[in-house]
Amino acid sequence: MAGTLASTCIEGFVEVAGCRLHLRRGGSGDPVLVLHHDIGNPGWLPFYQQLAERFDVLAPSHPGYDQSSRPDWMRSVRDVAVAYQWLLADLKLDQVTLVGLGLGGWIAAEMATMAPRSFKRLVLVGAMGIRPTDGEIFDQALVNYIDYARAGFQDQRAFEQIYGAEPSTDQLETWDVNREMTFRLAWKPYLYSQTLPHLLGGVATPALVVWGAND
Repeated sequence: MAGTLASTCIEGFVEVAGCRLHLRRGGSGDPVLVLHHDIGNPGWLPFYQQLAERFDVLAPSHPGYDQSSRPDWMRSVRDVAVAYQWLLADLKLDQVTLVGLGLGGWIAAEMATMAPRSFKRLVLVGAMGIRPTDGEIFDQALVNYIDYARAGFQDQRAFEQIYGAEPSTDQLETWDVNREMTFRLAWKPYLYSQTLPHLLGGVATPALVVWGAND
């Protein structure tokens, strides 16, 4: 990967499935692939840095999100999962731990169904991908970008530490682009998979599922 040193991580681009994928990587140890929520990857977060004290942390931006290029052909979350399998193969990484946040949790779950015994651990945090039996999926198309991003934070001070009290115009444009890519990948059915619930039963990877009380 070509890139420049950005304080605590290496930042650059890799080519995967015809996509110029933006990747941050830092730390040393067993590899951990962290897959971000659908609002995007705002940078090398303290969360990544804490993991990097023990692990080799890879934190890419999904195809079509943030600085990663958008493949015209990519139309499903499973397509993204295949691209990440390709990335791990190119980097010659195995026994990887997957950490998926929101949409990233859905991608990680799809990856686990493709290789039921290949990953070391699977951590899903507030993961999308399965239609809830109670309640409904929050329709982000009905709210503005800031309200949707803020809805992911129980403590609004944490939101402001990352994005500021008044997010920049560039950030608003990035959220707009990211939202459009989310709709490309998961519009129908809306933000869930009809097949994933039937395929997860074959996954043999030790898994931890985490969700918030007010998710």
